[in-house]
Amino acid sequence: MNILKKLKSNTIVLAHCDGPCGVYDPSQARVSAEAVYSMTKKLENEINPHAIARFTRIKEDEAEGAKHHILVLWTDYFKPEHLIKYPDLHDLIWKATKIASACKQEISLTHAKELLDYVKQIHEIFWQTKGKEVPFNTASDIS
Repeated sequence: MNILKKLKSNTIVLAHCDGPCGVYDPSQARVSAEAVYSMTKKLENEINPHAIARFTRIKEDEAEGAKHHILVLWTDYFKPEHLIKYPDLHDLIWKATKIASACKQEISLTHAKELLDYVKQIHEIFWQTKGKEVPFNTASDIS
């Protein structure tokens, strides 16, 4: 019991994933990118200042989330052999994270759609590296 008391900590640690969990999935980036698109679409016609503030906050948080999940795949999942097989992967990741940043800074349905398109390309490459065909489905209507 004394050992357990010594191990107990009030420190909160957030990470994905410095342990070798091996659980990666681009769907986390897709959900965030899709939320960016949805909030951007809502913002285009919104006039209520409270809704504008709320939607903007969600859009910015989700753009940061998409960027985070893309970078986790880049830094923790993709390996040098993936770059050999997919030589445009580095540029794709760079463009995706740059457009995620742009989505935080502005209200652009074009950029929100670009982010979702980049995430779709990352999704396709990711699942090809696993030898699986996984369709890219969105939870909402994306036009």
